[in-house]
Amino acid sequence: MTKTVLAFDFGTYSIGCAVGQSITGTAQGLPSFKAQDGIPNWDMIGKVIQEWKPDLLVVGLPLNMNGTEQPLTQRAKKFANRLNGRFNLPVELQDERLTTVEAKSEIFARGGYKALKKDKVDSISACLILESWFENQ
Repeated sequence: MTKTVLAFDFGTYSIGCAVGQSITGTAQGLPSFKAQDGIPNWDMIGKVIQEWKPDLLVVGLPLNMNGTEQPLTQRAKKFANRLNGRFNLPVELQDERLTTVEAKSEIFARGGYKALKKDKVDSISACLILESWFENQ
C-alpha cells in the first residue's frame, strides 16, 4: 500500500518540509516554515497537511555524532508530539545526523555559494531525512 509521508527538519527559526511516496522512496522539497523560537505558524502546517493528506509524519531527530542528545533534541521531540496532538497523525522520528551538511554540499554543487539560501537548505534537509526514513523501512 502506497503511503504519502511528510517530513520536517525542525529548527528554531525555520522548519524544512518535504513530501514523498513510499512507492518511489523519494522526496520533494516544499517551502520551509518560519518559526519563532521553534514555534511555527500551525495554520500553515495545517494547510500543507490538508493539501497532501499524509498517512504519516516524520520529524528529523538532531543528535550528536556519537548518538547522544543535544539541546535541540528535546525541542524536536516536543515538536513531533505537538504535530501528533494537533493533527492526530502518527509521527516517527528519524536520525538526521549530517543531513544539513549533505544538503549544503548538494546545493553548492548545483548552484555555487549564492544558491545556499537557508530555506533551500532546510527543504533539502527534510528531503534527505525522508529518503533515509524510506531506506530504513
